[in-house]
Amino acid sequence: MLRHLDIRDMLIIDRLELAFQPGLNVLTGETGAGKSILLDSLGFVLGWRGRAELVRAGAKQGEVIAVFDVPQGPAAATLLADAGIETDDGELILRRVNTADGRKTAWVNDRRVSGDVLRRLSELLIELHGQHDDRGLLNPRGHRVLLDTFGALDSLLDDVRGAWKTLAVTRKALAAAKDQQAALKAEEDFLRHAVGELDKINPEAGEEAKLDAERRLMQSAEKISKDISKAHQAMSYDAAEGALTDALRWLEGAADKADGRLDSAIEGLNRTLNELAEAQSGVEDCMQALQFNPHELENIEERLFAIRGLARKHNVLADDLGDFAETLRVKLKALDGGADDLLRLEDDLKKAQKDYTTKADALSQARKSAAAELDALMGAELAPLKMERAVFVTEVEAGEDGPEGSDQVSFTVATNPGAPAGPLNKIASGGELSRFLLALKVCLTRDQTGVTMIFDEIDRGVGGATADAVGRRLKALAEDGQVLVVTHSPQVAALGAHHWRVAKRVEDGMTLSEVTSLETQERIDEIARMLSGDSITDPARAAAQELLNG
Repeated sequence: MLRHLDIRDMLIIDRLELAFQPGLNVLTGETGAGKSILLDSLGFVLGWRGRAELVRAGAKQGEVIAVFDVPQGPAAATLLADAGIETDDGELILRRVNTADGRKTAWVNDRRVSGDVLRRLSELLIELHGQHDDRGLLNPRGHRVLLDTFGALDSLLDDVRGAWKTLAVTRKALAAAKDQQAALKAEEDFLRHAVGELDKINPEAGEEAKLDAERRLMQSAEKISKDISKAHQAMSYDAAEGALTDALRWLEGAADKADGRLDSAIEGLNRTLNELAEAQSGVEDCMQALQFNPHELENIEERLFAIRGLARKHNVLADDLGDFAETLRVKLKALDGGADDLLRLEDDLKKAQKDYTTKADALSQARKSAAAELDALMGAELAPLKMERAVFVTEVEAGEDGPEGSDQVSFTVATNPGAPAGPLNKIASGGELSRFLLALKVCLTRDQTGVTMIFDEIDRGVGGATADAVGRRLKALAEDGQVLVVTHSPQVAALGAHHWRVAKRVEDGMTLSEVTSLETQERIDEIARMLSGDSITDPARAAAQELLNG
């Protein structure tokens, strides 16, 4: 419930404080007095998109403060918790500032918030409605959302959205699989030939370098084998080894008589013979390695050239041929197993489609039940508004499948018996439209508590007994909450529990708007003005008094 509204330097308002009350609050005034500015200012602090330039001429910044009771329910609790807003005192103080250069800053209970948080919070605080409705009542695209909200169909909607998501994912997977199969089919000949070539050679990582080294060694073997053989002969027992062995034997024979002077020489010869043995072993290994079959060189060269040829052909490094071959094998396996994958995905798609259809049908049936309930409630609401002959019908028809079901929903009316039904905004006249929208708003907000309802000239186009009927419905609607009505109808104004008059004044050459809370005599004069115009007569005052007396 809106408790307080403080506006500073907004449009033609310099300073305005209003303390709203429970029940029916009416705002009246001449056309252009600034009633819409109040709603623009309230919309500004609630984060609604509206006028771009709101700061009063000559002011550095404009500011609006609105005080509400904390809304109840899990949605409000979640929103406030997510935004980090504390509400220990049971109030929500919304404050928003607009500087002259267009910068906007907002706070809720001294917590800095974004415009998006304000807008989401406003949905729990305010219901704004006028003849030129901008909240979906006149827009057929929003009728399905309104019906779903009225019927509390969130659970069924979530089921359908989940089924639609699964269906969409499965469709995408099937389409991708078909595209992949087509692409693989186009290169099937290449894949089979390339895999055959690579499997035949079966190259290994590092094999090229190894083969190249073996090839070079074999090519140089004949040239170096003679020198290696001579070296081996020089190190043999008939040469170096034998001479060193004789020298060691001679020295060891003389060592006993040399008083230890030959010990180091003997140790050195032993070391030399050991190292000579290692050298001989290395030379023998090399000589053995250099012994090869001439055909072996031919085989090595043939494999080396084959590996290098495949690397050039497929534009990869020789060491990467094995990984490349595996990639091609995977593609070939996908091609060969693709038919089974497609069958599986097609079966998954059938199951997903069936699941979606089942859940969409359940949602459709629930919508039709909610539509029948809404139509019955609308019938009961229209009678007190002098429209007992009118018929309101919520049409639920088959449409295209989507994430929110396969229904098209539209609100239609027939204003007279036998007259064809049609769209709400095309069939009803201005006065009829006001009453239809009032009745519809009442039905759609039947379960809302603590929400302030604002009706901006909802009574336009009606007068006399019809205006009185509209006013009485608004008064009844306000009994359990708070309703703010901007009106030009004296019948509606007379039914208000609280009455404010909006007027303009000129101060220092500047036009300003002011709002005055009216007491009994002032209300009589204001309603008399609404009845008779600028010249308030005694008969007009008497008529106003009669209206106030009910």
